[in-house]
Amino acid sequence: MKRTATAIWNGSGKTGKGYLSTQTGTLNNTQYSFTSRFEQGIGTNPEELIAAAHAGCFNMALSFMLGAEGFEPKNIETKATLTMENTNNAWSVTSIHLDVKANIPEINKETFNTIVNNAKANCPVSRLLNTNISMNAELVS
Repeated sequence: MKRTATAIWNGSGKTGKGYLSTQTGTLNNTQYSFTSRFEQGIGTNPEELIAAAHAGCFNMALSFMLGAEGFEPKNIETKATLTMENTNNAWSVTSIHLDVKANIPEINKETFNTIVNNAKANCPVSRLLNTNISMNAELVS
């Protein structure tokens, strides 16, 4: 399986702007720029897209892993908070924190914790990222 995305950038790093498009068309010439990345500008940025990808990947992995154990979630909500810091004059993603709220009928806390930690460690985006990944996970009804 291969997926594609295209980025176009025009101008300097600080005053230029770019556009992102994805194979599916979900992003279609979506604007990104210095201000949308480092300040509060219109458009998206690579870090929020990584956070969205991680949250989505994690939810799907958790859902599949729960299903393999005979559980069907009613709802899984995950907020991924990515931290990027300038360390030694180099910007790096230093951590991602997942806040998970899941409504899963008939599961006990111990089983939930085992499966949710397995999803955190083994979703493809978690395995891709070379950063500290932390998580708070709670069962809700």
